[in-house]
Amino acid sequence: MTGIRWVADGFGGLDDFRAVACEPAAPGPGQLTVRVTAAGVNPADLKHTLRASDPALLPLPIGYEIAGVVTAMGPRTRAGSGAVSVGDRVAAFRVHGGYASAITIPAEKAFVLADAVPDDQAAGLLLAGCTAAELLSRSGAVSGETVLLHGASGAVGAVFLQLARRAGVTVVGTAGPGRSDAVARFGGIPVTYGPELARRVRDAAPGPVVAALDAAGGPEATAASLELVADRDRILTVVDREAAREYGFDALSGADPASAAFRDGVRGELLDLLAAGELTVPIARTFPLDRAVEALRLVAAGHAGGKVVLIP
Repeated sequence: MTGIRWVADGFGGLDDFRAVACEPAAPGPGQLTVRVTAAGVNPADLKHTLRASDPALLPLPIGYEIAGVVTAMGPRTRAGSGAVSVGDRVAAFRVHGGYASAITIPAEKAFVLADAVPDDQAAGLLLAGCTAAELLSRSGAVSGETVLLHGASGAVGAVFLQLARRAGVTVVGTAGPGRSDAVARFGGIPVTYGPELARRVRDAAPGPVVAALDAAGGPEATAASLELVADRDRILTVVDREAAREYGFDALSGADPASAAFRDGVRGELLDLLAAGELTVPIARTFPLDRAVEALRLVAAGHAGGKVVLIP
């Protein structure tokens, strides 16, 4: 059945995005065709089109994470979670072209969903969740310690706060004005951006800040992290690669092989927590698929306050 998918015809940003008619390819061995019921919207969906430059790559498919229903499958096919059948609901991450009515994907990227998991939560979990899990792991924090998280009111922040609470790690979370409740909801200690940020974080923290993690970016976040944490190995960012290069701390990227391997390994655990009701993804807003540019513009502005999801 013909549907639509979103592609980028150039490298200039949202003005180069367009919806085109498409019919997914028939699945070959080890592949699934999925009717998409929800697609997560992430800053990376735009960033990867701005970083590319090879015209041979055009048109670039958009979207990395989906939930949906398996409509066809090739021979010798198993999902990342194990056995899979036509009619199963699945979530998939690190796909290419998730902003679509339907898509054919490597089956290893798909995990069969429990009935209790809503489509929007499943589609919104894996990129933010895997990022949060990797940040927590790389921080080296253990039960009883305190870490600083910039951008704590967003989707990555919400999952990080929940995972940290499960691990017994206290989080001081920075956020914009009016977003303190979003941090406190998941057990974080909120601190609003502004003057003397490092001092106010130090005052709010119940103990020494052993690691600083940045999901927001900007000089204010970087300065506070550097002032509070002397060990550069325990300062991490997922957004500000330039600052990481300048000041000698790490920038995490899902494109890095070690990072990709970690994220692949943690997908099932995150979905199990979601199914058990021990993890939730705050959905800020949903958009129909044909308004994908509007949705991505909201996310790129950095003030969504949770996960944005497309509903085909």
